[in-house]
Amino acid sequence: MNASKKVQELASLKEKTKDLTDAQGKLEIVEELGESPETDKELGKLAKKIKNLEIFVRFAGHYDKGDAVINIHSGAGGVDAQDWARTLLKMYQKFSDRRGWTSKVLDESRGEQDGIKSASLEISGHYVFGYLKKESGVHRLVRISPFSTKGLRHTSFALVEVLPGIEGLGEIKIDEKDLRIETFKSSGPGGQHMQKTESAVRITHVPTKITASVQSERSQLQNRQKAMRILESKLIQKMEELKIKELSALKPELATGIEWGNQIRSYVMNPYKMVKDHRTNIETIDIESVFEGNLDIFID
Repeated sequence: MNASKKVQELASLKEKTKDLTDAQGKLEIVEELGESPETDKELGKLAKKIKNLEIFVRFAGHYDKGDAVINIHSGAGGVDAQDWARTLLKMYQKFSDRRGWTSKVLDESRGEQDGIKSASLEISGHYVFGYLKKESGVHRLVRISPFSTKGLRHTSFALVEVLPGIEGLGEIKIDEKDLRIETFKSSGPGGQHMQKTESAVRITHVPTKITASVQSERSQLQNRQKAMRILESKLIQKMEELKIKELSALKPELATGIEWGNQIRSYVMNPYKMVKDHRTNIETIDIESVFEGNLDIFID
């Protein structure tokens, strides 16, 4: 983003923040006037204006207004972890449906017992990345394993990575010689045609070892374009995290364990039921509702 555009966005944010403060002050004055048809009408207008301003101020990030791609990776826990990754994928799909957004599985690596080793889910709608960006991190599940013949309690981990959806390519300059592009037959949904042709695409940025795979489209070209957008999104996000301005300065990172000690949220089904966010300490005992996509308590 160039400097002038950044200045314009900061000025707009400052103006909206002032508008929000003014509207909240007016709301307090109107509430003190008591109930009447006129004040009720004014309260409704102010409440709507405040809600819109709060959304603008809260989601002031460069990519907050747009779509998102959620990458889910099973971690420590074997077949239980793969089943847990599948549960998380379904949870975010249901959350998307509840919000009126649209979702599509871009890539899926199947595991054992109908579980998944990894998956990429594209979610489209207003402010999707703004709402979901803090879901990034390790998610931990404790339950009686459905795969244990002895009925033992098992702990599983999965990593959730939320990336901003970018509309087009070219925000950063990627040298073609730094890319390794592979094609393969799709293993995901899409019918027989996808199984017979090498339409799926995996692109690796060799200097950083960052990869992106897409197999949701029938056309190899479409999958390649989407994979490039996801790869660019991953590189941009990593550069912003490390405050790096040039792609050439971005180096491979040592892998961090998807395991105990790194989790942002725990989902406990045994010996008690509770979902707890370790960053905010917000918790609920209605774990079944959370799995059905009711994540508002943690996201709003």
